[in-house]
Amino acid sequence: MAKNVTTSVSDLFHGSDNVDNTEVFNALWSNLSILNDRIEARFDLTQDPSSVPYDNYDTGGGAIGSLKASTGPAMDWLIHSYLGDPAKGFTNMHLTAWLGPHTKVPHLGIAWGTLPELWFYVDLQARSDLLQDTESLDRYFEPLNERYMEYREHPKMKPFVSRSLYMRQAVSHVGLAMVIPTDEEMVQAMFDLTSDTVDQWLSWVDEGNPVPEGERSALAERDLFVRRTVAERDPANALGEEFYGKEFTDGLVRMLWGGDRVLPRPGIE
Repeated sequence: MAKNVTTSVSDLFHGSDNVDNTEVFNALWSNLSILNDRIEARFDLTQDPSSVPYDNYDTGGGAIGSLKASTGPAMDWLIHSYLGDPAKGFTNMHLTAWLGPHTKVPHLGIAWGTLPELWFYVDLQARSDLLQDTESLDRYFEPLNERYMEYREHPKMKPFVSRSLYMRQAVSHVGLAMVIPTDEEMVQAMFDLTSDTVDQWLSWVDEGNPVPEGERSALAERDLFVRRTVAERDPANALGEEFYGKEFTDGLVRMLWGGDRVLPRPGIE
């Protein structure tokens, strides 16, 4: 089993030589967009007007990006985004789907990029305390436990352990955060893993698992608190500030949790 990576994202980047990852970036963004299209085809979605200015941005010096935020009757906040400077080796891509409070199905979280070595994260965000809600634990997380153990023991995958206590708390016990080589075999393994996760998640969405109407408002507020806190406490924000400046990065962070959203949240009276 590979040794854990406990170095911060910023230190990983600054401790490596610049590598032109443009080709890798194109492959990563293409595959993430395929997964996003699969999710968008399942839901009735509208892009929130607050994200339109971020469709394609360039702050100069090679740092570029794109962020699209969408919402709908069953989707509170869907983020499809990338940022970075591929020619210098740094890229960061997100596909996060936060469901409305009508269902107890977990949220979906996918992120990957280069530092310049390839890293990825794929997880489900629980909607409850799984120490008490064993029904959700058994229904959604237990089926991924064997896969988790398999990948944690993979000789080419180095588990990434955040130095932030809150970020470690935000990752479920079947969540995979890994640093891997950029060879064809491992990149394909990452693509297959995330594609299978999206398929499984969509099947759970189709099954339903409704939340009683009287409990939906509290669930929606819990979801928003978690989404905002994860976005604001992410240690990688410091690297974003280096490339884009603090003011612009703060705007991107607000977009990730919906701080400037225009369209109403589903399930909120």
